[in-house]
Amino acid sequence: MNQIEIKKNAKKLAIAFNKGSFISPISTKFTKNSKVANMLRAESESLIKSPIIGFKAGGTGKAMLKKLGEKEPFYAAIFKKNLLKSNGSVKINKYTLGIELEVFYQVKKSFFSNSKKITEKNVSSVVSHMGPCIEVVGYRQKKKGLTYLGDLISDFGANVKFIIGKKQKFKKLKFNNLATSLYNKKSGQVANGNTKTVYDSPLKSLIWLLNKIKKNKIDLNKDFLVFTGSTVGVVPIQKTGLFKGEIKSLGSVKAKIKN
Repeated sequence: MNQIEIKKNAKKLAIAFNKGSFISPISTKFTKNSKVANMLRAESESLIKSPIIGFKAGGTGKAMLKKLGEKEPFYAAIFKKNLLKSNGSVKINKYTLGIELEVFYQVKKSFFSNSKKITEKNVSSVVSHMGPCIEVVGYRQKKKGLTYLGDLISDFGANVKFIIGKKQKFKKLKFNNLATSLYNKKSGQVANGNTKTVYDSPLKSLIWLLNKIKKNKIDLNKDFLVFTGSTVGVVPIQKTGLFKGEIKSLGSVKAKIKN
């Protein structure tokens, strides 16, 4: 892939991200192949001024990966400007894809100096806290829907905002089987799910992401957050208003969605 073209499109995406504006859809030659989409994502992220506070795992639903012909999820950087606390307000638009409910973890700075591969047995040595999170997903481009996983990858993982609930100290819950629900009081819209839909377990999604960024020699030199993927899929927003997400044994989180 021509690096000049990647840099040109990355600059467009970065400007849209920084200004909260929208651009015409980028060519599918940047989205058909996940490797190319990741090159564009990484170049775009390097142009963002807001500090990186963590990473998200995307495409963690195995059924979706199989349907799209992909072998593994992807990750994308999360920037400070996109992080809110529970009850935070998020303005949506016609390019918003929907809303998700997921588990987040806080990872210790010491992870970056840990040379060992992260496993289920030693993950507790690098994770300090966890909690529930709502993610609003959408594009910086004037397009809707999803044809390739690269559609999401190339557009910063399609993350608009992350709203985090109260943190609690990390402990090994039954992350492969926790009931979840996302509810809109105004419309009565309800989406029920389970943490097992997230790459079999949000903990496995976390471990995959940590080993991936370790392999790619990424070092933030500080504690950071990891968002592990939706437990309810991408839920279309039927009406604006207050959404409340609940994850058994983890607690709840709220987000105010407005036009």
